[in-house]
Amino acid sequence: MSQQNNFLGGFVLGTLVGGFVGGIAGVLVSSRLPDQDNDTDAEVLEDPTQEDKRLSSERNMEEVSRRSLEDKIAQLNDAIDDVRQQLSTVNERTTTETNGEQVLQEF
Repeated sequence: MSQQNNFLGGFVLGTLVGGFVGGIAGVLVSSRLPDQDNDTDAEVLEDPTQEDKRLSSERNMEEVSRRSLEDKIAQLNDAIDDVRQQLSTVNERTTTETNGEQVLQEF
């Protein structure tokens, strides 16, 4: 019982200390980063075509990502079909012994 309490106490203490250290690290990192949100808003106000270009490039990147994912999904489906075919061939050729004789079973 004592070991369980020690574990629980250490777990809670570790969570609190880790959360505190993570919070401090997050504040320090965010304070050192340049404020990018204000810069992009100012650029959009100055040149509306920049926003159009940015949106267009984001859409192109999304389309490329989508096509890449579709290709990977197709490859996975082909691999699954190949394995399924191999397993069905193995299952069709499964033999069992009945009365000392081998009998071919088809499923």
